[in-house]
Amino acid sequence: MGLFSFLKGQFIEVIEWMDSKGSMVYRFPAYDNAIKMGAKLIVRESQAAIFVNEGKIADIYGPGTYTLSTQNMPLLTALKSWPYAFNSPFKADVYFVSTANFTNLKWGTTNPVIMRDPEFGVVRLRGFGTYSIRVGESDVFLKELFGTNSDFTTDQISGHLKSIITTSISDLIGESKIPVMDLSSSYEELSASALERLQPHMQSMGLILSSLMIENLSLPQEVEQMIDRKSSMNIAGNLDQYMKYQTAEAIREAANNPESGAAGAGAGLGAGMAMGQMMSQMVNRPAEPMTNVGGDRQHDEGTRSSTGKRFCSECGESLEGSAKFCSSCGTKCNG
Repeated sequence: MGLFSFLKGQFIEVIEWMDSKGSMVYRFPAYDNAIKMGAKLIVRESQAAIFVNEGKIADIYGPGTYTLSTQNMPLLTALKSWPYAFNSPFKADVYFVSTANFTNLKWGTTNPVIMRDPEFGVVRLRGFGTYSIRVGESDVFLKELFGTNSDFTTDQISGHLKSIITTSISDLIGESKIPVMDLSSSYEELSASALERLQPHMQSMGLILSSLMIENLSLPQEVEQMIDRKSSMNIAGNLDQYMKYQTAEAIREAANNPESGAAGAGAGLGAGMAMGQMMSQMVNRPAEPMTNVGGDRQHDEGTRSSTGKRFCSECGESLEGSAKFCSSCGTKCNG
């Protein structure tokens, strides 16, 4: 906080602020003390000092060291109707504003964003990332956000900014119509577009959005499982690749289950290879010609068993003696 030395009742002779981490605005604690005309004002790099008289912003100072006088406080001099070369102590509120970058601030979706995907239909997306801001116009920031607090940190504004960022990115993703399968390769482009889109909102509050990054856009677990299944099916479309895939899966399962030992690894490997080979043979085996059975259901001869008995070659029923026709199905059997 401010490093200064004074006793209550004395005039303030030095006005300064040593930045504290996370503080965007600091109100100099003047208490009931009056500021001595000719006091020293120290404004460090990445700071701005603002003098406020009865709620009205007067003079603003950038980095440097100033000896306060009517010459370098023209607006405050006019507001107080001071005569030229006024040398008496005076009262005013002094605010220090940090103009440094506040980095690694987080944003994320509180609720999933619903969007329409050409392949998966309506899906729900969650996202998160980081952003950086800094004060661009100290007086605008003081009017729009700070008010009359004695201290103001990024925690007091992060919730508001998070809502603005999330809403803008949600609209951007929906309007981009990028398929969910391609979102991960578009983070950089989406981040740049979001930064450009959000800048006017930030400037209206006296802020500048220094950077914005989309780190992740995630799908619900059931949609991710659907994508995994589709990937497996694409691999299975090539049986040779599918056999290799099954083999690799068997090895991985064995490695993750050391209790199964070599026997488990061998069984899994054999099962994967056998399945791949079986499917390959089924696809590559030539089709067998179909037998065209005549309308009279006639066969050249019946079927004989190893004992010499005759059976109908159509229905398998036993043929009596030298019968020419099957008594069950009526098929004529010669021989």
